[in-house]
Amino acid sequence: MEKAIFGAGCFWGVEAMFCEVKGVISVTVGYSGGALKNPTYKDVCSSDTGHAEVVEIEYDPCNVTYDELLGVFWKIHNPTTKNRQGPDVGTQYRSVIFYTTLEQESVAIASKNRLEKSGILENPIVTEISAANKFFKAEEYHQQYFKKHGISHCRIS
Repeated sequence: MEKAIFGAGCFWGVEAMFCEVKGVISVTVGYSGGALKNPTYKDVCSSDTGHAEVVEIEYDPCNVTYDELLGVFWKIHNPTTKNRQGPDVGTQYRSVIFYTTLEQESVAIASKNRLEKSGILENPIVTEISAANKFFKAEEYHQQYFKKHGISHCRIS
């Protein structure tokens, strides 16, 4: 099994989308990218921690590739808006790929370049691509939030 870490706005919707991908074993919502150890949701919402809301995806590379996961990542959010997705605004909602290996870094950069060259997007991609640091699991009430509350999807506009 391998891991991938992505931030694409509110982690509830991101989690729900990746849970539907064949080959994904588990999706955990949490925080990464900042300096504060063991941040809480309240800490991260202050926009002072440097952390983003992210998902940590455990996947089977025999059933889904990292590049395929990136394809999902690009489709489920707007990678051209800085520090916002739909109504959610703040650095914690930034578009970010935290790579865990040098291979993931090169695949992420190539994927971003392909998307930029495709002409599909009207504006430049602002997605951050950085080395993963510590992942902090979010509070239990955030895990599988949509499933727990009978919500099928998140509308991002």
